[in-house]
Amino acid sequence: MTITQLEYVIAVDTYKNFAEAARHCYVTQPTLSMQIKKLEEEMDILIFDRSKKPVLTTDIGQKLISQAKLGLRELKKIPELVEAQEEEVKGILRIGIIPTLSPYLLPRFITKFIKDYPDIHLVFEELLSDQIAEKLNNDLIDVGILVSPLEDKNLLEHPMFYESFVLYISTTHPLTSRGEVNFEDLDIKDMWLLKEGHCFRSQTINICTEQVLKEQVDSPLRFESGSLETLKKIVEQDFGYTLLPELSINGMTDIQKQRIKYFKDPQPVREVSLVTHRSYLKKKLIKLLENAILESIPEHLKEKGQRPVIAWR
Repeated sequence: MTITQLEYVIAVDTYKNFAEAARHCYVTQPTLSMQIKKLEEEMDILIFDRSKKPVLTTDIGQKLISQAKLGLRELKKIPELVEAQEEEVKGILRIGIIPTLSPYLLPRFITKFIKDYPDIHLVFEELLSDQIAEKLNNDLIDVGILVSPLEDKNLLEHPMFYESFVLYISTTHPLTSRGEVNFEDLDIKDMWLLKEGHCFRSQTINICTEQVLKEQVDSPLRFESGSLETLKKIVEQDFGYTLLPELSINGMTDIQKQRIKYFKDPQPVREVSLVTHRSYLKKKLIKLLENAILESIPEHLKEKGQRPVIAWR
C-alpha cells in the first residue's frame, strides 16, 4: 500500500469517475486504474463497483477511504510543522465562499492581504454552503467562508461576525414611507428571492415563515436569481423589495441608499464564520486570513449582543 494509491482511491471516490479522478491527479487513466487494482489485489477486497455509473464505492471501500483520509491529513501535517518554524509565510490557500458574501466581503481586505503577503496565493471559488462542506470533507479546499451553523460533525466553525439584514425597496411600495420596519410588515408575495440552494434564501424564508405558509397570489412577473445584484436591479424597476446583507450597503450610490430600510431592534443577524475540517492544515495561513477579514469589518458587526441568529436550514 502506498500513499499514491490511497490518493488515487480518494480521488475516484470524490469524482465517481476514473477518468475525472485521473485528470485531477495529473496521471493517465490506465496508470490510476492499475494502481487501484494493485491495491485491491493486495488487500483482497473490492473498493469500487465498476459496473455502476457513476462508480459506486463498496462498504469496505468506504471504510478504507475514511481511514485513508485521516492518515493522509496527518502525514500532511509533517511539512507544516517545519514551515511553522519559518518566519516566511507562503503557500496556496484554497477558499470556498458563498455568493452572498463574496462581492461585499472580498473587496474589503483582498488588496491589502495580497500586498502584505505576496507569497500567499489565494484561490477563491464561489460555492453554495453545502458544496463548501462537501469540498472541505473531501480536502478539495482548505477553508470556507459562509453562514453558520452547518451542523456537520466533521467541520469546525470559527464565528467572525454577525451581519444584519436590510430591506431594499422600490420607491413606489407602501412601506417606503416608513422609517424603520418590522419583519411582520413583510409580505412574501412582494419579495424577490434567491433561487433554491442559497442559504440567504432560506434565511429570508425563515424570517417570513408565516407569510410563506400562505398561498401566494398570481403575479405578472416571477423571477428567482442566483445573484442579489440582479434582484436589486429588479427592485430598481419599482417591483417590490428584497432582503440584503448589511455589508452590501458599502459601495452603493446615494440614490441606492435611499432605498434601504432598517429593521427595528432587536435586528436578526446571520452568523458569518470561517469553516475548516477538524483535522485542518495550513493553520498559519488561515489565521492570517481570519485576522485580515476581522480588521476589515466594522466593529459593531463583531458583537452579537442580544440579536437573534437566523438559521438557514
